[in-house]
This record gives sequence, structure tokens and C-alpha cells, in this order.
Amino acid sequence: MANILTQAILLIIDSLAGFFSVLLLMRFFMQVFRAPFNNQFGSFIVKLTNWAVIPLRRVLPPVFGLDSASLLAAYLLQALVLVTVVSLHSGPGALDPASTAILIVTRSLLATLRLCVYLFIGLLIVQAIISWFSPHSPLYRPIYQMTYPFLQPLRRIIPPVSGIDLTPLIAILLAQIILLLL
Repeated sequence: MANILTQAILLIIDSLAGFFSVLLLMRFFMQVFRAPFNNQFGSFIVKLTNWAVIPLRRVLPPVFGLDSASLLAAYLLQALVLVTVVSLHSGPGALDPASTAILIVTRSLLATLRLCVYLFIGLLIVQAIISWFSPHSPLYRPIYQMTYPFLQPLRRIIPPVSGIDLTPLIAILLAQIILLLL
């Protein structure tokens, strides 16, 4: 029974941390690619992430003009998940504190990078669906602005086939390869 309870707690923590980490990364990427925040999508992201970003901005200034607070908050949420997993699955004194710290730092970084790649794949899929059914949706412009820098180099190499742009499929394939490397 305790094992099921532990798994349920981990599922809830992982789900919440994953959801907010994706929102924080989305906020970071929207700022990096200058996607507009003055729409429902941007407002939703800002309102759901201000709880983590605003306090961090007080102590962590932007680095190279980038929203470092959003990125750090996403990383810290991933670290929190790993700390929870390690503490629930290992008994007291089971692991060396130094090696545990190194494990948490590196695995959290990898988890954050993986989330970035998954976010990119999700953006490509949503962009494709929106372009088919509702290209004038308020979601289309911010998503397009975040995927354009990655798709444009591919579009120079791969021309449309019968008017169909295959570059999102190629980008998803390349992203899957990156996930294999991570």
C-alpha cells in the first residue's frame, strides 16, 4: 500500500512540475524569439508562471537580455522532482551526498533539455494542426515565431512537394534524434 501511495505522490509531483516547467520554458522561448505576449496564450502563460518568475527576477537579473528567471525556475522544478524521487526511493544514508548532488544537478539539466525538445516537437505539431484548421487563431503567430528560426534553414534545403511543406516533419525527426542523444 505504501508503494502505491509513493507512486501516486510521485505522479502528482512529476505532473505538476512538468506542466509548470513547460509553461516556464514557453515563457522563456516566447521572450527569446520575441513572440507577442499580448494575446490570450501569452497572458495565460504569464499569469500561471508569475509565482515563480517574479521572486527570482528580484535576485537574478536577465543574462544577455534573456529571461534567466524563467529558465532557472524550470530547471529548479526538475531538480525538485529528482530530489523527491531520490529521497522517496533511498533510505537515510543510502547515497553519498556529493554524488547525489552531482546526479541531481546533471539529471535536472538533462531533464530540462529534454523538455525543451519535447516542447519544440509539440509546437511543431500544434502549428501544423492550426495551419490546417484555423490559421488566423491567436495561437498561430506566437507559435510560428518560435518555430520559424528552426524551420527556415530546412526550408532553404528542402523545397515544398506539391505545395506541402515537409520541413516540420524533418524537424521533428531531427528533434527525435536529439532526444536519443540526451
